[in-house]
Amino acid sequence: MRQTEWITDAIAYVKKKADENLETFKEVFPAPNSEQLIYPAWENFEWTPGFWTGMLWLLYEETGDEKYRKALEPLIGTFRKRLEEDTTLETHDIGFLYSLSTLAQYKITGDEEALALSARAADRLMDRYNETAQIIQAWGNLNDPAQQGRMIIDCLMNLSLLYDISDITGDKKYRRAAEHHAKQAQKYLVREDYSTYHTFYMDIHTGEPIKGTTAQGYSDQSAWARGQAWGVYGFTLSYVHTEDVSFLETAAHIADYYLERLPEDFVPYWDLYFRSGDEYRDSSSAGILACGLLELAKHLPLTDERRQKYEETAVKIVKSLYENYTTKDDVSNGVLKHAVYSIPHKNGVDECCIWGDYFYLEALIRLKSIWNMYW
Repeated sequence: MRQTEWITDAIAYVKKKADENLETFKEVFPAPNSEQLIYPAWENFEWTPGFWTGMLWLLYEETGDEKYRKALEPLIGTFRKRLEEDTTLETHDIGFLYSLSTLAQYKITGDEEALALSARAADRLMDRYNETAQIIQAWGNLNDPAQQGRMIIDCLMNLSLLYDISDITGDKKYRRAAEHHAKQAQKYLVREDYSTYHTFYMDIHTGEPIKGTTAQGYSDQSAWARGQAWGVYGFTLSYVHTEDVSFLETAAHIADYYLERLPEDFVPYWDLYFRSGDEYRDSSSAGILACGLLELAKHLPLTDERRQKYEETAVKIVKSLYENYTTKDDVSNGVLKHAVYSIPHKNGVDECCIWGDYFYLEALIRLKSIWNMYW
């Protein structure tokens, strides 16, 4: 097999699985995680439906095949309905939902209605911004004492919706909130050694920091693998949107911490506390990390030795996923197996996770093409 032939083969496999799923997930979506490697069909109410539409947009751009755009039409309709009915939108994950659905549609097709929906989604996300704490509350009702003032590292990815809408509309309020949140995340979610907290609480009345915790990691002091990957990609995205070099350097330091803890096959354990043994791997974190490293490397000078290291490591990660972590020998409607949703909640452990499938495809597209981000 030629040096890059495996990339073409890998994309073809993702395309094959997506094509097989077009009829099943016509107006519904793959659940966040599979059950015995089969994704159930869910309505548009979780934080993950955007990853299915994101995969279809990637395949539409890659192939030019109108069947993907047509398949997206009823799916996009469910995002419109979700906004109109305000269904399960008490979350910062509005960015994950709408950056990979309506905003991607606008970027690819120029559809003005898609832009309007994206702007409404950004407004809904802005409702969660607390001016005193300068953060976007992650989960739950804004008046819930258990959730007030809680930011989580995942939100760095959601900020792109605000940055983009600010750039498109010229309204600086979105960018201001996104930058403030990113700065607070940089200050409090990132530890001195560049490991990261999953979540951090701020006092919404005084703006003072309270404590860092985890909801899905091994412990409050460990580095949850998916969260650390969000940090690499998310701080890089804040650099892309702001040109604040401190975000890029933070992303690089977080990446270095991560790379020092990758096992021999370049696919991390579910928490970076683990370096060897029988603990579960998380292929979905590997896909996020690969995308983050590739974007990070693009913005480093050619003379920076880290650039080559990040690019080469990303290729090794994606190739390892291709060789060892796909469902090619299994009965499955997913792409990547050995992913983890949440060990503490005993949910989606050693299964397919739809965001893992998406980021694997995004990484492959990045390796094959010059790609304009949806983020």
